[in-house]
Amino acid sequence: MNIKTLSKLAGVSISTVSKVINGYADISEETRKRVQQVMQEHAYIPANSTKSSATNRSGLIGVVFAGKQNIDFSHSFFNEIMNTFKSQMGILGYDLVFFSNEKFQQSGETYLARCRHLQIEGCIILSGQDVEESVHELDQSPVPCIGIDLVLAGQNSSHILSDSHNNITKVVEHFYLLGYRELGYIGSNRDSEISSIREQGFRNAMQSYGLTIQEEWFAHGQDFYEESGYRAAKAMVERGSLPRAIFAGSDLLAIGAMRAFKKEAGCRIPEDIAIIGCDDIDACKYTSPPITTVAQNKAKIGRLAAMMLNDLIHNQMQTSSVTVETELIIRESCGSQIARIGL
Repeated sequence: MNIKTLSKLAGVSISTVSKVINGYADISEETRKRVQQVMQEHAYIPANSTKSSATNRSGLIGVVFAGKQNIDFSHSFFNEIMNTFKSQMGILGYDLVFFSNEKFQQSGETYLARCRHLQIEGCIILSGQDVEESVHELDQSPVPCIGIDLVLAGQNSSHILSDSHNNITKVVEHFYLLGYRELGYIGSNRDSEISSIREQGFRNAMQSYGLTIQEEWFAHGQDFYEESGYRAAKAMVERGSLPRAIFAGSDLLAIGAMRAFKKEAGCRIPEDIAIIGCDDIDACKYTSPPITTVAQNKAKIGRLAAMMLNDLIHNQMQTSSVTVETELIIRESCGSQIARIGL
């Protein structure tokens, strides 16, 4: 017996069963009684409450890699954040529990149910693609949550974002000062919240500099990884024209795009097409040429996430959002055009 089977027997949705189990008020009394009756008939015992006391604490923090097309341990940006987060949470006296969303997708169980079962004290949620409903349920629950690159709105949740507006304005400004006027963009799936924010910011910044937006120079992959960057750039090549400079929504997308432009179109980087990435993962220093990128302070994000989540758990802060500053790291993938065009 699990929550998915229970919902079928009661003739209600999985989320309704979860709300009954977790004591939400927005369920009719008739529905509540029907679900509870099925639970009694099948001896279904709901997970324990996560509410802890000074003498009865689990010391466990849940780690959620959100999204049906989820990020994984190979993602350098989130790995660097998690390394700092793990160390800081250890100093604060916590251990980490990594949730498998593949298990939840198969069984119909939810993050919230697992949190209650394991007596999780709080969760860090790292944003992936196509964030599942179970994540939003967790956000709206009493479990304290901190989101990374994911806006959370629950009464016990906070989130940390990088300063997307500022970093994208820096990208367009840099292109503009070097004389590049024909700009393109390679991003992740449009369902990704952070990808949409970066793309819209790029479009807005282009307009503020009076640059023309040409839709054939905007391409999208399925995620933030290298292969998506390759396929998006290849599709751009196949359309028959290329911009003079590209902003990629992640460094891995930029690496894939560089490979495609070289292989599929024989382009030289940056002589024929310049590229700027985003995240400043270590690999950027060792590509050919090294990639100009927007650096996010990953260590700071990790420490902030740990301290904020600890404060939420102990009711020492109100829910809030924090924006972390960025820096444009200049390398060879975005070469100088100034001398060539006489600016």
